[in-house]
Amino acid sequence: MTMPSLIWGSPGWLTYVGIVMGLAFALLLWSYLRAPARRSVKLSAAILKAVGFLALALSLLEPLLSGTKPRRGANAFVILADNSQSMLVRDGPDSPTRGDWLRDRLNKETAWKTRLEQDFDVRRYVFDSHLRAVDGFEELAFDGIGSSLSTSLAALARRFRGLPIAGVLLFTDGNRTDDIDLDWSGLPPIYPVVPPARGTARDIGVRRVAVSQTNFESAPAVVRADVSAAGFGGEPVVAVVTDEAGQVVVRQEAKAADIDKPLSFRFQFRPEKRGISFFQVRAFAASEETSPKGVDNASATSEQTLANNSRLVVVDQGGGPYRVLYVSGRPDWEFKFLRRAIEGDDQVQLVGLIRIARRQPKFDFRDPRDRSRSQLFKGFEHPDPDTAERADQPVLVRIGTLDEVELRDGFPKAVDELYRYHAIVLDDLEAGFFTPDQLALLRNFVSQRGGGLLMLGGPESFAEGKYDRTPVGELLPVYLDRPIAGAGEAQYRLVLTREGWLQPWVRLRKTEDEEQHRLAAMPAFDTVNRAGGIKPGAVVLAEVRDQDGNPAPALVAQQFGKGRVAALLIGGLWHWGLRRADPQEDDLDRSWRQTVRWLVADVQGRVDLSVRPKADATAPAVELRVQVRDPEYRPLDNAKVVVRTTLPNGENLALDAQPDGREAGTYAATYVTKQPGAYRFVANATGPDGAAVGEREAGWAAQPAADEFARLQPDREFLEMVAAKTKGEMVDGDHLASFVASLSARDAPITEPWISPLWHQPIYFLIAISCLMAEWGLRRVNGLA
Repeated sequence: MTMPSLIWGSPGWLTYVGIVMGLAFALLLWSYLRAPARRSVKLSAAILKAVGFLALALSLLEPLLSGTKPRRGANAFVILADNSQSMLVRDGPDSPTRGDWLRDRLNKETAWKTRLEQDFDVRRYVFDSHLRAVDGFEELAFDGIGSSLSTSLAALARRFRGLPIAGVLLFTDGNRTDDIDLDWSGLPPIYPVVPPARGTARDIGVRRVAVSQTNFESAPAVVRADVSAAGFGGEPVVAVVTDEAGQVVVRQEAKAADIDKPLSFRFQFRPEKRGISFFQVRAFAASEETSPKGVDNASATSEQTLANNSRLVVVDQGGGPYRVLYVSGRPDWEFKFLRRAIEGDDQVQLVGLIRIARRQPKFDFRDPRDRSRSQLFKGFEHPDPDTAERADQPVLVRIGTLDEVELRDGFPKAVDELYRYHAIVLDDLEAGFFTPDQLALLRNFVSQRGGGLLMLGGPESFAEGKYDRTPVGELLPVYLDRPIAGAGEAQYRLVLTREGWLQPWVRLRKTEDEEQHRLAAMPAFDTVNRAGGIKPGAVVLAEVRDQDGNPAPALVAQQFGKGRVAALLIGGLWHWGLRRADPQEDDLDRSWRQTVRWLVADVQGRVDLSVRPKADATAPAVELRVQVRDPEYRPLDNAKVVVRTTLPNGENLALDAQPDGREAGTYAATYVTKQPGAYRFVANATGPDGAAVGEREAGWAAQPAADEFARLQPDREFLEMVAAKTKGEMVDGDHLASFVASLSARDAPITEPWISPLWHQPIYFLIAISCLMAEWGLRRVNGLA
């Protein structure tokens, strides 16, 4: 509805009305100028009489109010009701449920519903996990799994796209289990009706959990949980993590705050098996800890519901085993300590390529008379010098290879030979050891294959190894324009930078005090490679300081392409292990294990599988995206991808993933998670030639009940934001009649004009008569009548 405007029904009388009013004003001015009274009294009386005369004179012009209003029955108006299980929440032991409150307003024949149906084409919908149309709200059971509020609003906008819809009356508590970005411009005005929250119910709930994988040896998995404890102020709350067998892995206890502030728990543990594992985070009152699983039903506890007391989390320990290639320019103790450190790690396989003798000139027997090489030793064949085998080859030792063929010809020269590894460690090896093609291959190993590279310090590393202006020098995180600092009387102490303290794989202790004590007791180093500077994007994680306190970078890391690179500028790291004060201390071994895990943590395979919620699905569903790569780790099209799925009840099924036209080498499939619980997905890819490419495993935890009851209080903040962005407003459930009556004064897609004669309104003449009577009374009081 537009703001009313004033028009004249008889504009032809305008001239006569002007003449009459001019004479009346002149006569009025002449009479009051001669009146014996105060100026304020004369002015007030004159204004009152002028207004009264003007109102009567304008009635001759027939003033009319004109505007537009929604045409009856031409615009749709939606009543959308929440049918999810969260509407069964009670705010107190004797309070009705929110669903009962909603039924009282929707099922009864009330005046506001009758008025709404008279003015609009009313459409009725309910939503829980998806949106659906209904004829009435009599069968509301509030048994829906999930509250897809945002998805339902988006689906409603799509259904009424191009159709006249005046608004949506939304009955909900605002708690939702989906979180998608809405196109606010495509939504009609939303008018939320929120059930009243009459009190605070006692309830403990696991609101959200987050899992992070770390390279910290003693706790590679970190689970953070936010636990709400409404009504349990000052009481202890227990949170436990259990494995798939129901055994408690870790337990913590905290006291609930008096205010409604969630408790934060941080669990650190190491899963016993690699790959995908499922763990359950459960929270309950310490007084009800009769068993690790707590109570079994809500009637045995004082809580509002037990559906939100636990959540499943998926922990991915990687798709090993990972293969690490160690290449050294000379035999030393470094490989021994590295090999010993990761011997017990079944996810890492170490392969060594160690040069024990450099390339030496060939001994020549020469004829002393013609000073030419003897033909007997020179040979009688003359092959192409570019293809002839050189006799001055270095002597290399292979350790830990899978077979006699691996690394038989030295460092890999082909993509398929090098890309079988996940990380490479270069120790005291000059750039001249590699051919130009091998240097470029190393660069592509990091940038395209996504592998990890670590260069250790030494006399033949970094600048002294002539890596400047080589492909390997490009990917290193430091500039190579300064010589090495030689061993001497200088002693270098290791310290962590601010960034290093934030990286779990750099630290070896759980607390800062313990780590500071370890660094203070750590032996000093004799040799450090000097770097010209740190490249943009690189991060200094550790420094060394000499006796004068001068700092120098010791550990620098950066992301390069799809992989990661680290420069450890300390030479002879193995001295740390030899100079340890306690023979039982294994800090060097632990440091090596964490560093190797960091190198291989995010290395991509030929098959990668990701699972994420499908945003535009009408039912709870997940989207499975599989990325397939060829031997050179380029996107592989025309592959056949099958995803084997294990359901929570143990059943198995196979899904065919179809090519995704948006990204090369990507295949997608969608699965509706009808059952709550743990899902396992294994993607198997086969190349166009029928050869197996590889497989990858992923997991997903469907827990609609935990999501539904993650929050018990109505989310008014979200609903207020929805109303504001759609130009709607919050509606009081006890004043629906007045709200519906006001809809005729609001905007709508289809309107019709309306005209109301102003001069037919009693208020119009009441104003005129009131002004004239007030003027007469004023004159009477002041003796002018």
